[in-house]
Amino acid sequence: MNTPSSRRTLNSTQRKNPAMCQHQPPCPSADSADREAARLTVHHPEQGWSLLCNGVLLFEDTGELLPDGQIIAPHRPSAGRIMKVA
Repeated sequence: MNTPSSRRTLNSTQRKNPAMCQHQPPCPSADSADREAARLTVHHPEQGWSLLCNGVLLFEDTGELLPDGQIIAPHRPSAGRIMKVA
């Protein structure tokens, strides 16, 4: 099968991203404020990243890469704001 339609490829804007989360109730979406509460699907602590079921790539430094390519800068609390547990 070597027709023009069989050789056609989809560019990144044409690709369909199916919903990753199959949990009930579903995990927060990637554009929700609480997106980090989604469940882990892949975890690589030796490489410093994890993939959440909503498609968010979460980095060890608390930075994030959203499925749409948006970058969320690391948001660690400053040293003066860390709470001590007694």
